Amino acid sequence: MPLRIVLVRHGLSSFNVEHRIQGRDDLSSLTATGQSQACATGAALRDLTCAAAYCSPLRRAAETARLLLAEQGQGLVAEQAEGLLEIDLAPWSGLLRQELRERYPEQEQQWRQAPELLELQRPDGSSYLPLPELMAQAQQFRHFLFDRHAAALADDQAPPQTVLVVAHNAILRCLLLALLELPLSGFRRLRVDNCSISVLNVSKGGVQVESLNGVAHLGEPLPPKASGARLLLVRHGETDWNREGRFQGQIDIPLNANGRSQAEAAGSFLAPVSIDRAYTSCMARPRQTAEAILSSHPGVPLTSSTGLVEIGHGLWEGRLEQEIAAGWPELLADWKRAPHTVQMPEGETLQEVWDRSLTTWARIAASLRADETALVVAHDAVNKTILCGLLGLQPADIWAIKQGNGGVTVIDYPEGPAGRPVVAAMNLTTHLGGVLDRTAAGAL
Repeated sequence: MPLRIVLVRHGLSSFNVEHRIQGRDDLSSLTATGQSQACATGAALRDLTCAAAYCSPLRRAAETARLLLAEQGQGLVAEQAEGLLEIDLAPWSGLLRQELRERYPEQEQQWRQAPELLELQRPDGSSYLPLPELMAQAQQFRHFLFDRHAAALADDQAPPQTVLVVAHNAILRCLLLALLELPLSGFRRLRVDNCSISVLNVSKGGVQVESLNGVAHLGEPLPPKASGARLLLVRHGETDWNREGRFQGQIDIPLNANGRSQAEAAGSFLAPVSIDRAYTSCMARPRQTAEAILSSHPGVPLTSSTGLVEIGHGLWEGRLEQEIAAGWPELLADWKRAPHTVQMPEGETLQEVWDRSLTTWARIAASLRADETALVVAHDAVNKTILCGLLGLQPADIWAIKQGNGGVTVIDYPEGPAGRPVVAAMNLTTHLGGVLDRTAAGAL
């Protein structure tokens, strides 16, 4: 991962508090809470050495970047970039959200349901599509970023170079979509809270989302729950085979001492969170992790499911990568390059895991009431296929998703289980020490 991109949304602004439309106009400023959030974010990022920082020129983002970098203490100054300006919603600028619903009900509904199709008018009477315009801007900024840091991207073996990007809700969501090469229809599937931290890793092999929308440094473990059911997806804690880099698959390896500590840390992290039900793979390592988390939630029923069992690696199970490279060199190369094409020797395909894991996930989501939160503890490949499916990615894209041992992911269903899911946070590992995921890489 020669280029690490850290995305931060600006702190709480005056328009955020007043529930006004901000857009591209520079009419709002950071509140005292927003200033505190920016300082807390800088403190959370002190362990990272940034090679560069970029921010939107709008006051709320520029001030967030200034306070953050002052608190981080590396003497870095953010370069203002027009490519990080927020979405242009000029006809709505300054309106209360209630006023927007009353004055432009059809447009407001379009913005909520399919924002990529929203059409507005400029003062000269010409029409424009705000979100496609913003997506084009995000793609241009992506090219700028990759060109500016081309030297780092040229060598996958070099130490990672970290860049900080401070901007706004809509542009950051578009930038995430652009980096993952996802269509604008995925805009509403992502959540980016004030002063949240997201981390992406870029290499010659592509882009990987390490974490998304972490807010624990601001005082609460998870983003506030919206209306609708919530699911907490957790990967099991570390095993000896994770540490050694062995392919585990469906061999029932238990947690090691560090894995038990990770499970306990996840339990402490989620202790303040209401949990109504819990589900786990029927294997030992996720069950042990679930039981540790539920120790702070007595009486919550735990249900096992074969649909959440890890991918069957077949003849690869129990082997180190170098052993697999000796016996199946071409298949291993395909697994790294095009995992969706691989039939594991006497094992499963990713499509088979995809089908059973997403079917199980959908069944769990459909069983929940709108006021309920469920815990789901599973495995690396299972979690990755679930997240790819929810984000609109394909089985070929599993390397775009990182799942650390004991990492916590949050999925909301504001439109009900049949509606569009929202990835409210992904692979949160701050409870294991720091912003970055430093858990064992494992063998998958």
